[in-house]
Amino acid sequence: MAGDLAGHVEDTRLAEALSERYIAYAMSTITSRSLPDVRDGLKPVHRRLLYAMQQLRLDPTSGFKKCARVVGDVIGKFHPHGDASVYDALVRLAQGFAVRYPLVEGQGNFGSVDGDGAAAMRYTESRLTETARIMLDGLKDNAVDFRPTYDNEDQEPLVLPGLFPNLLANGAAGIAVGMATNIPPHNAAEIYRAARLLIEKPESDTAALVELMPGPDFPTGGILVEDRAAVLKAYETGRGSFRTRARWEIEKGRAGTWSIIVTEIPYQVQKSKLIEQIATAMEQRKLPLLADVRDESTTDIRLVLEPKSRNTDPDVLMETLFRNTPLENRFSLNMNVLSQGRVPGVLSLKSVLQAWLEHVHEVLIRRSQHRLDAVLKRLEILDGFLKVYLNLDEVIRIVRDHDEPKIGLMKAFDLSDLQAEYVLNMRLRSLRRLEEMEIRRERDGLGKEQASLERLLGSEKRRWKRISDDLTRMEATFSEGPYSARRTTIADAPVAVDTSAALEVEREPLTVLLSRKGWIRAMKGHGLDPAGLRFKEGDGADFIVECQSTDRLCLMASGGRAFTLKVADLPRGRGFGQPVRTLADLTQEDHPVALFAAGDETGRCFLVNSAGRGMIVPVKSLLAEKRTGRQVFNLKDGEQVSFCIPAVGTHVLCLTAHKRALIFPLDQVSEVNRGSGVVLQKLSGSTLKQVRLFSLEEGLIWREGQRKRALTDLEPLVARRGTTGRVAPQWMLRK
Repeated sequence: MAGDLAGHVEDTRLAEALSERYIAYAMSTITSRSLPDVRDGLKPVHRRLLYAMQQLRLDPTSGFKKCARVVGDVIGKFHPHGDASVYDALVRLAQGFAVRYPLVEGQGNFGSVDGDGAAAMRYTESRLTETARIMLDGLKDNAVDFRPTYDNEDQEPLVLPGLFPNLLANGAAGIAVGMATNIPPHNAAEIYRAARLLIEKPESDTAALVELMPGPDFPTGGILVEDRAAVLKAYETGRGSFRTRARWEIEKGRAGTWSIIVTEIPYQVQKSKLIEQIATAMEQRKLPLLADVRDESTTDIRLVLEPKSRNTDPDVLMETLFRNTPLENRFSLNMNVLSQGRVPGVLSLKSVLQAWLEHVHEVLIRRSQHRLDAVLKRLEILDGFLKVYLNLDEVIRIVRDHDEPKIGLMKAFDLSDLQAEYVLNMRLRSLRRLEEMEIRRERDGLGKEQASLERLLGSEKRRWKRISDDLTRMEATFSEGPYSARRTTIADAPVAVDTSAALEVEREPLTVLLSRKGWIRAMKGHGLDPAGLRFKEGDGADFIVECQSTDRLCLMASGGRAFTLKVADLPRGRGFGQPVRTLADLTQEDHPVALFAAGDETGRCFLVNSAGRGMIVPVKSLLAEKRTGRQVFNLKDGEQVSFCIPAVGTHVLCLTAHKRALIFPLDQVSEVNRGSGVVLQKLSGSTLKQVRLFSLEEGLIWREGQRKRALTDLEPLVARRGTTGRVAPQWMLRK
């Protein structure tokens, strides 16, 4: 066979080959790596971790083992990937601030809410928690299917059977190919109550479920302030977001002073980065009411926020922090999971609970059938014991005299193959304990259990009643202990707090500098000496704008997009500032064409592109209070905006690189809010070198040091817009 394939070449179109292989890769990523299963809420790596730890007998009551041993077993037997990724997954299952109900109990340094990483796996130890034990319960009872491991040397479960709603209780996050998932943690007791409602009233809608589980329950606490209608819509569609805020309180000080103490922060917000972002916002003067921030945390979070004045309203201060820092954060909901035979899809809350209940129902059937088979087997064995217990001497004679004692026993006592096998395998010391009363007592007990199991398997109603009772028992289990109480408080949507008066920027003269390499900063005062300005090596001033701290700047980019920058938000000090691309979403191909103060919104700008087209745009149409700016000039491929100048004057003067000059009235150019412009001058393969606006009656100073050109000098160049113009006079070309 190998000889037949050697040298075989098959022609395939590259597009088809790439498509086939990429689809295979994408499906592998989706189903075997990134998306959780709706039944147990686990990705393969987490499922393999828990199963490997069970095989190592790391039960909640046993001792700890080194995490390196656990990771080694996982990657050696079940998960052929890097040890770092497996250890990271193990660490997350043990972090109480990352998962609501930890599945791994760690001993050692497993990281912190500050964003600190865990210690190396050779130092840390771990074992399963009681929650993980519940999830693994039933694996030995044929509750789920197993499949061969990657090397066909062992078996691993396709899904875990335990009665714990891990997908909703602990949440999940993952990025696959073309899709992602993001599910927040919830309170387990609330999930059990909602699941029981679906058993009792399958027609219940999402609104009824949300009454029992009103929102996420994050391990870091906080306050959920999302509108109730938005929460309901998110759970109905499987997509949405939840707005959470930090929990805070006022702490009184001496002489009427006070400070704000933050005790809980939003989920997945690192405390150290949060403090950095608050400090950065203070430097950028976005938090004018805040004087200082201190971290006094130990095992519990304690951030101290000091106001600049004791007369400050605490609600206004916190509102400024919520608007400008991650003390208010949004958690996106995207319940994209594997269901219906490992098919990815976005499910609603009701669909997720129904899928989990169907899994619980199937597990109950399989475990009950497994137990029934074991009971029937034991009953058959006991029946065989009852047949032979009064004739033990005959049994011994048959075993001693017959060449095939099993056949002899089967004929003498009418035994089945299984019964004869067990009689033969019985030890001599067990013969004295073979008493009829004990056998019949055990047989009667198993007979009752058999009848109960057969009734259970024969009635779907009984099975759902059994599941409901189990859910009630589990609800009671998770209503006690350290993880029972809800941590995230459900609150109404906050009332809008007016912070405009508190955030008024003090008016002062500033000079804004934008360098050739795109660094922008603001410096105090006007009339700065250009020679005294410092820039990075190889850089220099591109635009110098004198303005006020309360002004807004308009940045016109070569790509035809206009951006608005608040002067108050620009960095100050003696540094080099910050890249303007962090304030405005400029593409790598774009560069600033103009930067000016947009104080007078009644003004107009004259825009000209490299193809010789131009238009007049009101300044107010250039303003856009967003990072992406506003597209004003519609450009074709290869074009860019070349000039952006104030539309002041009566006439336009254009000069091409081929020394053709043209003057025409400004009123021949249309005024629009957005467009492609009109032809100003026919370029005939050239480019525009200079564009000027001026008053024809007042004349024009073309270059500093030259005399003003009067009407008689300019009139020969006046023609209709869109013509090629005349040869430029020498005073225009003279350097």
